Amino acid sequence: MTKERYKPNTTVACVIHCQNKFLFVEEIIDGETRFNQPAGHIEAQESIPEACKREVKEETGLDIELLGIIGVYQFSPNEQLSFVRFTFAAETKNLIICQPLDKDILACHWFTLDEIKARKHQLRSPLVIKSIEDFLHKAHSPLSLINSDLQIIADNNNA
Repeated sequence: MTKERYKPNTTVACVIHCQNKFLFVEEIIDGETRFNQPAGHIEAQESIPEACKREVKEETGLDIELLGIIGVYQFSPNEQLSFVRFTFAAETKNLIICQPLDKDILACHWFTLDEIKARKHQLRSPLVIKSIEDFLHKAHSPLSLINSDLQIIADNNNA
């Protein structure tokens, strides 16, 4: 008997920091208000860092520069669903007003860590606070840790 292969969703997220605040997006998930870092799924033919920049742009309207990798996290909210999340770091000098391009994003907010913790029950997942704590207290890895040179090798072999 063949066991079904484990296929976690591969996602990206970005902790964007400015003046002791963090940029969050607000959205409705299953009829409830949820807060998260700008985040989403990787699309075909897209590198992991490119996916993060695209998601930030779609959800906040911002073009950001990634500074490093905070961590790679595994999370399973239930037995049928699992994620591998690449979380990146970014900084801005000013608390920029954001204009989401994605219609599913209701608003963007700059929250302190205490304000985020006060919304603990409205956070998209436990990874939200974990990513911020790691941003604040752990060394970040360089972007060069991710090698996307072979991401489209199949297309090159078919050329």
